[in-house]
Amino acid sequence: MNAPTPLPLGHSKAPSATRGVADRLRQAIISMEFPPGTRLSEGEIATRYDVSRQPVREALISLSRIGLVQVLPQRGTIVTRISTRHMMQVRIAREALESAIVQRACERFDPVIRGSIDAILETQARAACEGDYMTITAADSQFHAALATGADCEMIWQMVLDVKAHMDRVRHLTLQDRDSMRILVEQHRAIVDAIDQRDPELADHAMRHHLMEILRDLPRVLAERADFFE
Repeated sequence: MNAPTPLPLGHSKAPSATRGVADRLRQAIISMEFPPGTRLSEGEIATRYDVSRQPVREALISLSRIGLVQVLPQRGTIVTRISTRHMMQVRIAREALESAIVQRACERFDPVIRGSIDAILETQARAACEGDYMTITAADSQFHAALATGADCEMIWQMVLDVKAHMDRVRHLTLQDRDSMRILVEQHRAIVDAIDQRDPELADHAMRHHLMEILRDLPRVLAERADFFE
């Protein structure tokens, strides 16, 4: 996420408060707790998160930079509707970045992180069997972050975080049944298998195939929730 606008001296705690509010708002938008079109009130958010209005204002500005909200003069702040055009561009960027990560992982990968990925996959598999959306989505983010950490690509992962929120909103709408959850786990296993084989071409293919999954369900989601899209 982009760094918040620096605050005046004397507000040393404000940047961390801003990041905290921005992270919570980002998650609320992705999970559709604040669906597209929702008008956000600085005062209500400040009360909700028990902070002053200043970090809320800064958080909204940071989220507007990545396109999750739109700050309208004299009208307030609104959660943006999902742009399929924007999402297609985001997918291209994310594919390029995460493809670079898995190809690097085939060259070098921290064995400790590799061991932790097995536990993440087990958590995902259990969540898929139980239809536990919250757990599997949290583990999904952990999986991709672990790939970047194990490949010593944390800076690339930070760039991914700036663009993936738009795809994550659609993922929330598509990852709603056990079959789609099981497919996600199978695709993650395929990525790890390719890394274990030290096969960068196979790893690249597995990652790109995985990130294309959202687009396969996009026509259905558009038909069911047209009000969420531009």
